[in-house]
Amino acid sequence: MKWLFSIAVFWAAASAWADSAPTPIAIIGLAHEQAGAFINELRSRPDASLVGIVESNRDLIVEYRQRYGLGAETLFSSFDEMIRKVHPRAAAVFSQTVQHRAIVEKCAQYGMDVMLEKPLAINLEEARALAAAAKKAGIRVIVDYETAWFPASESAYEIARTKRSIGAIRKIVVRAGHRGPKEIGCSPQFLSWLTDPAQSGGGALIDFGCYGADEIAWLMDGERPVSVTAATQHLKPQIYGQVDDEATVIVEYPHTHAIIEASWNWPYEVRELQVYGGDGYLLVTRPDEVRVRKGGSPETQVRLVPPPRGQGITDDLSCLLAVARHEVQPAGMASLDLNLTVTEILDAARESARTGRRIDFAPASTGQ
Repeated sequence: MKWLFSIAVFWAAASAWADSAPTPIAIIGLAHEQAGAFINELRSRPDASLVGIVESNRDLIVEYRQRYGLGAETLFSSFDEMIRKVHPRAAAVFSQTVQHRAIVEKCAQYGMDVMLEKPLAINLEEARALAAAAKKAGIRVIVDYETAWFPASESAYEIARTKRSIGAIRKIVVRAGHRGPKEIGCSPQFLSWLTDPAQSGGGALIDFGCYGADEIAWLMDGERPVSVTAATQHLKPQIYGQVDDEATVIVEYPHTHAIIEASWNWPYEVRELQVYGGDGYLLVTRPDEVRVRKGGSPETQVRLVPPPRGQGITDDLSCLLAVARHEVQPAGMASLDLNLTVTEILDAARESARTGRRIDFAPASTGQ
């Protein structure tokens, strides 16, 4: 019963915060370099406050204290120590992917909603376990993809799915990646686990294949595919000796063919989406622009002006705050249910690349 008492104490403290007060947010882990941008965003928002950071790596603690001027009172070496001293309402997680399950289970113990830096988990077994813990505790889990906040992503979904302006979707192509994490200057601490399959799940296939699987699953409204076929390569084994740096994945549905091109070998950063329907196509090559062609008409460009940050769900922090305040239910590319399908696709892709076989999906259990 000790943990029930802990929850009661936690919520008693949390309820003391008035709705108008900044929402207290904790950061769990600094191993992922996106943590720095999130710290800056938190500090710029009057409706949120950073109340604690949990990190046990002394080198990372020193680095972040120097870079961001963090006070010692903000940094904690363990989750339990932080909870004893501060009372966050939600947590943003920037740890190694392999730690996601344990962190969600810990947050579930204290009733804290969670945002995980993508991907959801290192494999499907871990993903299902953390989802079960979240469901049992009644907490919400979201997954942070930068493409989830692109105005062009929402516009593409509206054109292709809501309005069905280009006809039935026949083909989806997603390209994602960059020149490579070392080539773009990622820190040694980040590289040490990102290129270790035991901690990250894999190389380019996981790091950027998750973007493709997420966008495809979203455009297919969460439908599980019929099969997955994948091939990976080690084009730079002298740099990435343990993980792939090039991956191509074919995701087949009964009436749709989807392709993921994930790479640490692009000559530039890439986030591209192509959707081809029976009566047209749409192309997303910029966060704020969609190019559309319907029927025999010429291609048109739709330029999108996003609302200012903090006004609507236009970024990861805004989404986490809205979820923590119970203003919205998680949905779309960031949702837990969709990312269970994403993880299933990635697991199948990894197995296909390993064995050289197509991985056929068994029908989902009906529970009967």
